Amino acid sequence: MNDSIRINGIKGFGYHGVFVEETKNGQEFLVDVELILDLEKASKSDDLADTVDYGAICDLVMAAITGTPYKLIEKLAGVIADKILATASLVEIALVTVHKPSAPVNAVTSDINVMVIRTR
Repeated sequence: MNDSIRINGIKGFGYHGVFVEETKNGQEFLVDVELILDLEKASKSDDLADTVDYGAICDLVMAAITGTPYKLIEKLAGVIADKILATASLVEIALVTVHKPSAPVNAVTSDINVMVIRTR
């Protein structure tokens, strides 16, 4: 299967982190999603019912970012990927990258991120 839907840079404010400051003050998170699925039917029918509603995926991601706080972005990414597979039956593989650009580390970084891959 070579087809995919990609959504990059879904931005939300959350309270995920190990340190008290992170869970108290919060910070911005960005999420990229790639969904691997067969888009042949949708490419012919031009019908939303034959694909995945990427607006609904964005809503799901935003709810996860702004919802229950987790210590690890690995957990956040896994929760998002699992919810995608649970709600979007056409998706065979979900790749979810969570970016934590303001991660509290003792180095200058442009980004710290984690990617999880979940397969049906």
